[in-house]
Amino acid sequence: MNDKEKVAKYAAQTVKSGMLVGLGTGSTANYFIESLANRIKEEGIQITAVASSMVSMIKAQSLGIPLAAIENIQQLDLYVDGADEVTADNVLLKGQGSDLVKEKLLARASKQFMVLVDQSKKVERIGEKFPIPIEVMPFAWQMVKLQLEKLGGQGGLRQNQKGDGLAISAYGSLILDMTFTPSMSSHQLDAMLNNMPGVVEHGIFRDLASVVLMPENGEVKTISRS
Repeated sequence: MNDKEKVAKYAAQTVKSGMLVGLGTGSTANYFIESLANRIKEEGIQITAVASSMVSMIKAQSLGIPLAAIENIQQLDLYVDGADEVTADNVLLKGQGSDLVKEKLLARASKQFMVLVDQSKKVERIGEKFPIPIEVMPFAWQMVKLQLEKLGGQGGLRQNQKGDGLAISAYGSLILDMTFTPSMSSHQLDAMLNNMPGVVEHGIFRDLASVVLMPENGEVKTISRS
């Protein structure tokens, strides 16, 4: 069992019958979905899930997990997802996929947001390993990009996987992948992006993770938000 499977199985064991559970997207989230499906099959726990993306919805459907539409949901008991980066104070970077709006909605709407990562995701500062994804209204991308450049940002529009066009988010927006100087904190970036016209959503998840699960020396370490 690899580290991703280990934290995913640990997270699945925290789910209780009657819960409404948000399903993240990505390789670690897939292990969680599989572990959750096994508990439904083997233990008979009764839960309903809400998917953060078409990918996780199809995965859950294929494994027989009961699903509810996000449009019908006001609050979740638990949302479980991975992250691309995590700092010591549980600030996250997400968004190498293209479902930022749903992911942040589910994170905010959950009583508990549980984040599954391995040691490679630990960073000193957000944006250390990956550019910060910024989802923008298609007609506004050039104006937003200029404003970000004035603040020291560098980058451009994300290309699709084939490299023959632009990446489109699940919300129908374009994505700017931008890097910033180390002197700009995640707190500053979060506030700046939250207040910038034309920005739909961005990949900094601050004050949202209730707990981070990380493998350490063969055990699963639980890091709660201070």
